[in-house]
Amino acid sequence: MMGDQYILALDQGTTNSKALLLDGDGAVVSRASRPLATCSPRPGFVEQDADEIWASMEAAAKECLGGRRSEDVRAIAISNQRETVVLWDAASGRPVCPAVSWQCRRSNDFCESLRAQGLEPTVRAKTGLGIDPLFSASKIAWLLDNDSDLRARAERGELRCGTVESWLIWKLTEGRVHATDLSNASRTQLLNLRTLDWDDDLLAIFRIPRSLLPSLAPSSGLFGQAATRSFFGCDVPIMSALGDSHAALAAHAFGRANAVKATYGTGSSLMMLASAPSGESHDLSSTIAWATRSGGAQYALEGNITMTGGAVEWCGSFLGLADPVADLVRLADSVPSSESVFFVPAMCGLGSPYWSGSARGCIVGLERGSTMAHLARAAIDSVAYQVRDVYESMQRAAGIRLKELYADGGATRNRSLMQLQADVLGSAVLRSSTAELSAVGAALLAGVALGIWSGPGDMAALKSPPERFEPRLDAAVREERYAGWKSAVEAALGHSRRSAGGSGRA
Repeated sequence: MMGDQYILALDQGTTNSKALLLDGDGAVVSRASRPLATCSPRPGFVEQDADEIWASMEAAAKECLGGRRSEDVRAIAISNQRETVVLWDAASGRPVCPAVSWQCRRSNDFCESLRAQGLEPTVRAKTGLGIDPLFSASKIAWLLDNDSDLRARAERGELRCGTVESWLIWKLTEGRVHATDLSNASRTQLLNLRTLDWDDDLLAIFRIPRSLLPSLAPSSGLFGQAATRSFFGCDVPIMSALGDSHAALAAHAFGRANAVKATYGTGSSLMMLASAPSGESHDLSSTIAWATRSGGAQYALEGNITMTGGAVEWCGSFLGLADPVADLVRLADSVPSSESVFFVPAMCGLGSPYWSGSARGCIVGLERGSTMAHLARAAIDSVAYQVRDVYESMQRAAGIRLKELYADGGATRNRSLMQLQADVLGSAVLRSSTAELSAVGAALLAGVALGIWSGPGDMAALKSPPERFEPRLDAAVREERYAGWKSAVEAALGHSRRSAGGSGRA
């Protein structure tokens, strides 16, 4: 127990930067958040302002701390949006270009060229990841290949690069520490999952200088001291850092075999613990769930969905709704089903299990009587159907019938969506009682490093049982609707095949 001392959890996401203050029982005693914008300057490009990422995180942390003394903060924990790339000047600490979002598809042609060279088997065997613009390496390569000055400066060792947690650690320590944890490193496509080090062959394939990259560390342990000029009156140790999806899995199922969780955000991630890395599945990615100093690396299988909550927001904006998300949810709830309408939100391609960067969004099944409400319902349905696509792949990989799905993220507050998800899966859905589970999971890993907790069972915040949603839909109706979804996906993939002259598969 920590008495009056706290862990400050910084959760930096795609659309918000959140800060939570947790006490010795793992209960949240204070929270704050700041919105964060994205920009799409060209089709397929998605960017963010790295300085704004830091400013929003700093503002949320200051508000969360309130008037508490920094001496009462025992540690900082970080969870973050993954794969987004920040490139900055090593001397000044200033970003040299916009941050390239995980959603960005600008490197699709580059990825296609690597596949055409037959390099995908090598990359997958080393990283557990198929070649796709989602992952950080191709984004870094694009930045260097499209600006000769950046390439020259990178070769001279003048620049630093990292995913968002590296950027936050650099800012918190005022440039004293350039580090990443193994969970985030495993998403860059530059880490060898077996050696747990940056791989020279991969660096050569993507033409990335090693000097750009951060040092590697376990997810749980000391990264460095947050410096006084940030928002503390004294140095505070940074004791954990890991990707947001990994942190949510830790909070759900720290060490629990065959547990599958889905984190619902702008995109969604399904993750299941695994005993070792695997390059066998082309539907799923092999990744590092987290790493501790005492227990080493814990592996996982993951399926990434590019647009779920983002699809709902896009559709609401497309329909001209004043509050795109809230109004679309109300509109969707006004009809019992989408009838024959299916919406495949492949505006940024399709992730797992299809891995098509060239797929495009489509709406199919429109009839004379179709209304805005039916399209709104189809957008909500698309979230549940995409999750089922990945859930089915995980069942095949596990070789067992999965009976339940742990769920977290902002969209899980929608009870209708959670019931729909159970109906679409034909399995129970267990919704976390904790809204900010990624931040809590990061705090858990910091507490483990400090010896405060051994697992989620020690944290009062996670002792409330999850709400359980059981499937109610008739099995025949469920499978008929899912067959309609699969046909709609084929239409979205058809664009990929026409444009690429092949399957478009990563």
